[in-house]
Amino acid sequence: MRVGAFGDIHGDFASVRRIMRQYPEVPFWLCVGDVADAAGHYEPFDAPLYWIKGNNENFDLIASGDLPAGLHYIPNGTLRTIEGLRVAGLGGTYAPTMYDTPAAELPHPKKGSAHATELADRRRHFVREEVEGCTKMRNVDILLTHEAPRPFRVGGGGHDAGKTPINEILAAMRPRLHLFGHHHRFAEAEVQGVRSVCLDLVSKSCLLLDLPALEYHIHAVS
Repeated sequence: MRVGAFGDIHGDFASVRRIMRQYPEVPFWLCVGDVADAAGHYEPFDAPLYWIKGNNENFDLIASGDLPAGLHYIPNGTLRTIEGLRVAGLGGTYAPTMYDTPAAELPHPKKGSAHATELADRRRHFVREEVEGCTKMRNVDILLTHEAPRPFRVGGGGHDAGKTPINEILAAMRPRLHLFGHHHRFAEAEVQGVRSVCLDLVSKSCLLLDLPALEYHIHAVS
């Protein structure tokens, strides 16, 4: 059996549908976040999509659970078994000022208020309690995160955009494979002894994963 994985979608639902129809034998797909379009909309797909939050989502809609059929959200610090595949998730981005805030207390303005902007909604971040929840997990097949582990040099050089909490999870959890997004380019490395892959935008490529070995193959989107 093969399963598929997408990088950031950012509302490019047409590419998702085109890829799913190209690989109808794939029973479900994974995504590393940033699914919603700029208006915060989601659409149903031809196959189930299991995803974590990015930093660009409709967090009110996620909280309501009123998502289109086939979209299965994986909350931070939780483990989901999908047709025998154990998948853990830590979505969102790292903010030092928010890291020790309880997840339930991340500030966000009321919908429709003058201050209800994307940057004001701190639900786009992950926090320490969620990271600690991940570090306690064992026998995980795939870890999905939105942020990168360290080191991650955007463009191959310069600033390290990786985040230490991701390394801490990898070192403790030891998943068989780590997938992440956010940086919109394909890259692969071994981090903390774990295969770690950054997925490109869904408009450029996807991954197909052979089970049970979890060997992955990148497929360019045409």
